[in-house]
Amino acid sequence: MAAVNWLVIACGLIAVLYGVFAIRSVLSASAGNERMAEIAQAIQEGANAYLNRQYTTIAVVGVVIGILLGFALNWYVAIGYFIGAILSGITGYIGMNVSVRGNVRTADAARTGGLQPALDVAFRSGAVTGILVAGLGLLGVAGYYYFLRGVFDPSEAAGMRHILEALVALGFGASLISIFARLGGGIFTKVRMSGPTWSARSKRVFPKTTPAMPRLSLTTSAIMSVTAPVWRRTCSRPTR
Repeated sequence: MAAVNWLVIACGLIAVLYGVFAIRSVLSASAGNERMAEIAQAIQEGANAYLNRQYTTIAVVGVVIGILLGFALNWYVAIGYFIGAILSGITGYIGMNVSVRGNVRTADAARTGGLQPALDVAFRSGAVTGILVAGLGLLGVAGYYYFLRGVFDPSEAAGMRHILEALVALGFGASLISIFARLGGGIFTKVRMSGPTWSARSKRVFPKTTPAMPRLSLTTSAIMSVTAPVWRRTCSRPTR
């Protein structure tokens, strides 16, 4: 591989390592007194129950869309989509868990040390999601690109087209999972808007000459619109 390729991978690894460092730094900070820890524990239990419910629902919808992509286009596109979706889901889950745990630590740092220590803890807990998005994104795109180069010939137009479609699907999967995560935060009224948005994006991502494109756009738009009330009931259902 060329030097620039190694640089991309190195940057991704550095970003992930910094994310691990930030997580350890936040979790090693003091969680405050007994009363603060008790309140924080209750918040964490509720947050974990919600996240588990949310990501279970996201996984079901994500798998359905991935299978549709595999049959409508090709399985390298579907694999790229799943890589992006999984990495995005991991990043969001870790980031939100660290943010929840960082709240009480930020409050305790402000109580005992003032503004600067509180800002340090808050910055690191918030930076986890952003830095993991960048690091895992670089590693996912670079790694899958090198794999695809061994399958398709990038010097040919058809081969490069297959590579690009699979890589765009990777980014598309990551973006789609993040959209679902935001919808799960309570913006239920916007779920029905996501169907047409997904359809419009897919038309830009995949060639209009693809025979299955009209069916793919219609099907995914219908899935996201029809499942809006199901999504609301599922995420709003009490969880023990």
